[in-house]
Amino acid sequence: MTADGFVPVGFEPPTSLVTDQFHLEPLGPRHNLADHAAWMSSIEHIRSTPGYPDGDWPPRDGMTLEENLTDLRRHADEFTRGAGFTFTVLDPRDNDVIGCVYLYPSASEEWDVTVQSWVRADRSDLDAPLADAVARWLATDWPWKRVDRCGR
Repeated sequence: MTADGFVPVGFEPPTSLVTDQFHLEPLGPRHNLADHAAWMSSIEHIRSTPGYPDGDWPPRDGMTLEENLTDLRRHADEFTRGAGFTFTVLDPRDNDVIGCVYLYPSASEEWDVTVQSWVRADRSDLDAPLADAVARWLATDWPWKRVDRCGR
């Protein structure tokens, strides 16, 4: 296992998931502008999505582009270290950011991983297909057995 025990030592995390409706790739600084626009346009929708019960994210007042960039750099660093895995969800037609998927250690001993995802309000029809595709992907390509899908 890694130092924090989240994934086994030597595990190579998948870096993509491709479907006809969307594709995933690791979230990073290059997504800053589109990521910022995606979640800023959908704050209330995201807050109503299963898995966001604390009401802290996204911040009601948003963030600056620079603050978002700092956040994306943190996610990219966590991915590199195997401490957590954040993916941007892209529209396969134009590569526009339409959502995000987070795979992080659970705060509960009951679960190996907590999975959260969101899509833009104007793409809400993809919410369930995204969550279901990620669940299948976790079952086949990732090392965890006890997956907290946050009520999905």
